[in-house]
Amino acid sequence: MLARVGQMTRMLHDNLRGLGFDKLLAKAAHDIPDARDRLDYVAKMTEQAAQRVLTATENALPLQEKIETGAASLAQELQGMLATPFSEQQSRETMQRMLAYLQESGASAGSTRAQLLDIMMAQDFQDLTGQVIKKVTELAHGIEQQLVQLLIDYAPPEVRREAGTGLLNGPQINPVGNADVVADQGQVDDLLESLGF
Repeated sequence: MLARVGQMTRMLHDNLRGLGFDKLLAKAAHDIPDARDRLDYVAKMTEQAAQRVLTATENALPLQEKIETGAASLAQELQGMLATPFSEQQSRETMQRMLAYLQESGASAGSTRAQLLDIMMAQDFQDLTGQVIKKVTELAHGIEQQLVQLLIDYAPPEVRREAGTGLLNGPQINPVGNADVVADQGQVDDLLESLGF
């Protein structure tokens, strides 16, 4: 059995080399690990950005809660002051608390702005990872196109007839308005199913 598998492997290898597919397979063998490394890079950059965003949000939330609580307390105190007869002493104390609150709110707003800028800067990964994802997507699409074309070119005649002639022209660069080409993933799936895969 081992000898038979070895012979089949040798025959497949020789036939692929004769057809020029050994270069395609060598390119795929090189590109797939590179694509895996690229996707690992995307995952790492995305994770780092998510951590920066979460940290900045966790830092900004208490500052905002402090502003909100202080504003509610000060509003309640001002309402109480307005409901009672005027007292210069009470007004001065309220004004001092209001001034302290405004100074504290200004500092909290500055810190919150810094956290929001950090959140914005954490999104810079999208430009880099978008380029990487595009390259990996192009690689996967190219390999899929080559494999579909291989199936189309070397399918037995009886399977080709079952698949119909509409899908046997292979993927094309511009399938718009051309009904007899493989134009989308659904048609690729239909073709593979019709070929028994």
